[in-house]
Amino acid sequence: MVIIASVNKYSQTMTIFPTHRIAMFSTLSNRTILGENNFPDILRSGGEIGQMKLFLVAVLAILLQCSTATRLCSSSMSAADAFKKHGVVPDVVPNGPSKLVKAVFDSGVEVDCGNVLTPTQVKNPPKVSWDAEPGVLYTLIMTDPDAPSRKTPTFREWHHWLITNIPGNDISKGEVLSEYISSAPPPNTGLHRYVYLVYKQSGKISDPEHGHLPGNSGEKRGGFKAAAFAKKHNLGDPVAGNFYQAEYDDYVPEVYKKLG
Repeated sequence: MVIIASVNKYSQTMTIFPTHRIAMFSTLSNRTILGENNFPDILRSGGEIGQMKLFLVAVLAILLQCSTATRLCSSSMSAADAFKKHGVVPDVVPNGPSKLVKAVFDSGVEVDCGNVLTPTQVKNPPKVSWDAEPGVLYTLIMTDPDAPSRKTPTFREWHHWLITNIPGNDISKGEVLSEYISSAPPPNTGLHRYVYLVYKQSGKISDPEHGHLPGNSGEKRGGFKAAAFAKKHNLGDPVAGNFYQAEYDDYVPEVYKKLG
């Protein structure tokens, strides 16, 4: 029997692919690679060609497995469930959102209900979208409740991004109160949760007290409360949300240099 193992770095789990399962994936998902009836011939073949084809099918099976198994947001786990599971409720908001915010970075990674990303992967602002109602304004918040660490969140929350008066989900047309600062968790502080929240506005809002915070300074970023901001502007509970986790990597010092 041929066995292929795939190890998940963060969950420390292993997926085993025996020969018969690989055959199933090849038959159902990519018959054109081998042809419908060629797989048994490969198993009988001890030559290099047979082994190479078997390897390619095994890789395909692993990719198919990863494409479904690594998705954390699914019908079995809503955004609200994920918020509760990871303590975002009640650490950030009293009630979780019913819908998801989609955030995709230019590095190719996507925010997915607590998946682990790296500061290097999220250094640039993502493309953000959600199910928006036409003619409605929204507020987008990105915040870290684990500053400087989850055990001692003295600066809870340290907010990274704040945009108000967004028409629909076109954030480029919103009013940026706090420019984007990428994730920069200090060393040896473990995983931080980076939470995206979208609030529906009843009308246009302004906040002179908050003002405009540039992306090259960390001043006035700590001690922020998303729930308090929402209450101040009568935004209610978030209508959409998502979050990822990240810990220190080699890119973090670059963020610190940028912040002075």
